[in-house]
Amino acid sequence: MLNRVPQQGLEAQGIRTNAELFWNLTMAPLVEQAVSRGEGLLAKDGPIVVKTGRHTGRSAQDRFIVRDAVSENSVWWGKSNKPMDERAFDRLHEDFLEALADKPTLFVADLHGGSQPEHRVKVRVINELAWQNLFIRTMLVRPEAAELANFVPDYTIIDLPSFKADPERHGCRSETVIAINLSKKLILIGGTEYGGEMKKSVFGLLNFLLPEQGIMPMHCSANIGPNGDTAVFFGLSGTGKTTLSADPSRTLIGDDEHGWSDTAVFNFEGGCYAKMIRLSAEAEPEIHATTRRFGTVLENVVMDPETRELDLNDNSLAENSRGAYPIEFIPNSSERNMGPVPQNIVMLTADAFGVLPPIARLTPDQAMFHFLSGYTAKVAGTEIGVTEPEATFSTCFGAPFMPRHPSVYGNLLKERIARGGVSCWLVNTGWTGGKYGTGKRMPIKATRALLNAALDGSLNDAEFRKDPYFGFEVPVAVPGVDSAILDPRSTWADRQEFDTTAAKLVDLFCDNFEQFAEHVDEGVRSCRPQVGQRQDAAATVA
Repeated sequence: MLNRVPQQGLEAQGIRTNAELFWNLTMAPLVEQAVSRGEGLLAKDGPIVVKTGRHTGRSAQDRFIVRDAVSENSVWWGKSNKPMDERAFDRLHEDFLEALADKPTLFVADLHGGSQPEHRVKVRVINELAWQNLFIRTMLVRPEAAELANFVPDYTIIDLPSFKADPERHGCRSETVIAINLSKKLILIGGTEYGGEMKKSVFGLLNFLLPEQGIMPMHCSANIGPNGDTAVFFGLSGTGKTTLSADPSRTLIGDDEHGWSDTAVFNFEGGCYAKMIRLSAEAEPEIHATTRRFGTVLENVVMDPETRELDLNDNSLAENSRGAYPIEFIPNSSERNMGPVPQNIVMLTADAFGVLPPIARLTPDQAMFHFLSGYTAKVAGTEIGVTEPEATFSTCFGAPFMPRHPSVYGNLLKERIARGGVSCWLVNTGWTGGKYGTGKRMPIKATRALLNAALDGSLNDAEFRKDPYFGFEVPVAVPGVDSAILDPRSTWADRQEFDTTAAKLVDLFCDNFEQFAEHVDEGVRSCRPQVGQRQDAAATVA
């Protein structure tokens, strides 16, 4: 039996503790620990179901990066990347170490961030909760057992949900804190049980490190077609990134976080983290099947306490209910979590204004424009106070996880698109026939048919028209797809209202892009819709 306890213990991280240490437990022992400790319950068909309390999503306002010599001139400081004073972090670290010393039990997992060996980082994660250790072991890349004895971490994450930060002492905002120290290669997470904080911390770390190596880090899903063609899917939560990449006719590389090197698209992770709310066995059979597997971790999914039956439609615990499962639970997944460099890039948006077409072809400059825009829209009911469609721009389709200036990632993307002759597409999985509340959600069958035509190359042979508002190319007719939905304006009962709504959305795009205009070249700047063009467009389509 191989020794799963590394030669380098916690002392190397400055940790002194009398806790009973559980090193590198595998799936079944971690589930046993979590259930025996009362952290979760087993559902009828095998997954463990846990509740994360008041934090059912990321605490974006409680995330900080230590401002020091390493980060000062390399981090894009602002709304997403808020600074923490070095001395405040040191006090926080000191208090974390004191808390660790008093824990009766700790779970430690040694893992990899990144599937391509030459571009991965070694991460040690220390948890007080067994289910969280199972979660991160599921989500990151698991080393071979023989590698564990000599494992030496590059970075360390300490996650203590029971820890309550002191804003005055620790230089943070509340009792919840996510503090990243790039110099000390240390991430401290306290005051939240939401598992996604660990996952996204590793993503942010790789997003900082990889550009220096010329690697493009991406908040995307990726899969491989039967002819070995890789497709990358960018998209924010709710746009269909996980759903559309889990295609039974294509091999899944991963559903959320990847790198694009000179030789491969590689998954940062070894698992998937899918939204569970209203998950349908008919529309998403591969993902739905994971809710009936031992080893899946379900966060905030409602379960009958007697029968242990799941109710995926019940959002009483959270709208953002989630499931974490090993990528191999998806039947047609890549054994190496890697694929060739991409031939197609798909940018997904869920346009609740009902303005964008279901698919459009982009030039490299347009692709960079929409990548920097990172547009989708919130709809009524998903967040408190949202009663009308609300535009959301998350640069690079993942602003909260991008430590460097967006132009770093945008220029990397544009360079790789041009070098590889990559085809780029904008796909709207949002609304047609009107905005949210009037129109209806884009039929997933139509979306899949359009995607299939784009990915197999046949869509390039279609007749295209130029969109009068955004300037990209839109197919006029595609076999198997109702041509009416290809022209959004024609699906609206009130065409004048469409024009007004479209002009409003264009204004929002232009206003958002101002922050990037001086950091990109003229080709990208020319992709912005102009006021005169919008007026001409309204007159043309009237």
